[in-house]
Amino acid sequence: MDGHHFLETAVVFLLATVIAVPLTKRFRLGAVLGFLLAGVVIGPSVLGLVADTAGVATISDFGVVLMLFVIGLELSPSRLWVMRRAVFGSGTLQVIVCALALGAIGYYLFGLTWRAAVIVGGSLALSSTAFGLQILAERKEAGTAYGRQAFAILLFQDLAAIPLIAAVPLLGGALARDTHAPDIMGIVRVVGAIIGVIIGGRVVLRHVFRFVARAKSTEVSTATALLVVMGTAWLMELAGISSTLGAFLAGLLLADSEYRHELESNIEPFKGLLLGLFFISVGMSVDLQLLYAQPLVVIGLVAALLAVKAVLIVPLGRLVGGLTNADSVRLAAVLASGGEFAFVVLNLAQQQRIITEPQRGLMVMAISLSMALTPLLVLLAARLVHERARKPDREFDHIETDAPRVIIAGFGRMGQIVARVLRAQGIPFVALESSVEQVETSRRFGGTSLFFGDPGRPEMLRAAQADKAEVFVLATDDPEANLRTARLVRRQFPHLKIVARARNRQHVFRLMDIGVEDPVRETFYSSLMMTRHVLESLDMAPEVVEARIARFRKLDEQVLRSQYLVYDDDAALVQSSKDALNDLQHLFEADAQEERERSDEK
Repeated sequence: MDGHHFLETAVVFLLATVIAVPLTKRFRLGAVLGFLLAGVVIGPSVLGLVADTAGVATISDFGVVLMLFVIGLELSPSRLWVMRRAVFGSGTLQVIVCALALGAIGYYLFGLTWRAAVIVGGSLALSSTAFGLQILAERKEAGTAYGRQAFAILLFQDLAAIPLIAAVPLLGGALARDTHAPDIMGIVRVVGAIIGVIIGGRVVLRHVFRFVARAKSTEVSTATALLVVMGTAWLMELAGISSTLGAFLAGLLLADSEYRHELESNIEPFKGLLLGLFFISVGMSVDLQLLYAQPLVVIGLVAALLAVKAVLIVPLGRLVGGLTNADSVRLAAVLASGGEFAFVVLNLAQQQRIITEPQRGLMVMAISLSMALTPLLVLLAARLVHERARKPDREFDHIETDAPRVIIAGFGRMGQIVARVLRAQGIPFVALESSVEQVETSRRFGGTSLFFGDPGRPEMLRAAQADKAEVFVLATDDPEANLRTARLVRRQFPHLKIVARARNRQHVFRLMDIGVEDPVRETFYSSLMMTRHVLESLDMAPEVVEARIARFRKLDEQVLRSQYLVYDDDAALVQSSKDALNDLQHLFEADAQEERERSDEK
């Protein structure tokens, strides 16, 4: 690729990204789908803006290599050990069951050889780590029960990809000699190369990084990281193993080294763009002519892949992962598609003549479409689960209790603290929590006044005797659910004093619209406490610190009231914030002047 064509290709890639990604994010479909669509549009199937497909393949390979290095870097042995049950329990079952089912379908229905069925079944059983983790992060669901389970299964899939990638040349070698006997020398070479890289990495890398660290140069550190990645990948390729496997191993080698965080911070700026380039190249590899020529075959393959994996993952999540039906459906939506490892495995399998070019083309097309559908499936699953939330998997608790003085909606971190203080004071209360997991966990610690139920439903509030209570504590962490419950309580139980938790200022304003007088911002008071510790650590006198904090709190509460009157006017809000900062500076200056005068008098 000459300089002119390289620049042209780079401009096309970046322009497509800048247009496609914001559009898909605008419609809440995620950045990954944007990269994929950008690749489809600029690829040979649509506009054909990038003619040099060999150059794009090189960029794509480089993107995959670096992506696998980053995934390896995040897989520290200690992290795997903490999650070992979920990773090696659910993960092993998911990969084996899905691989067997998909391999059997390939063997019996599509006439694949046993070698091809093993490789195809194994590769299709894997899901997209990059897709899954990015979608969970974008939706802020990585910390949920199903998010943690998805993460654990994806981790195992990354590990399972190692033997799968290594197996391709071995099966290919056996095929080339037309014998059923495994290639003993091939196995020895592969295992020897992996052991050599692991031992060499442990012994050599620490000294290399210590030497480089003395230079105190970010550029040199980044170059060293890239050298390790490329060098390991190259050595593995020399041994007849995939370069992508080499990069993954390089990441694993450095995952628990003291230089891991420095490496991550150096490579982080490249990570998003390289993943983007990889997904663009995946989009470019989608052959729309194939879709036009064999639409029923392609759509059938996509439907079969998604259906088989979903049907197997839902009961797996329920029985092994201990998830609710709703969370199991969400887990299946994230994991049902094919993944990026499959592209690597299938390319290798085609090079080794285990599968044919048309077979690879059809499967790449089916996997690409299944990945493109993943954001839509996740949205659909969330909508489905939301609709079914009114009919929970388990019946809501029947509430039998004496008339409470306080009702607590939401038994998370804030609700529990309120409950503990009330219990210590002997004040009767009823707590309602809509998460089964939270209820079960809290009951182990003696939560006798806690019931499983949706505080946003009028019949639950009536059963909790809200008509006889005095205070309603709204401690749910979902702002929308929080607002819905506040409206219901204000409408049906107007005598109740509502003490509501608020996520931020906008949430405060919307609660005030409903008639909640003093919403409690969840991080405001803890932030003031942190500020107090900071000022005291700077040797400021405790009474001065107290006065400063009190002054700030009073002014901020006044500003909040004034901003409430104009909260739908952005310009007025910005001006209000600037005025408040100026007022605060003047007040602190006046306080400082007063303190100086007092010290002079003394």
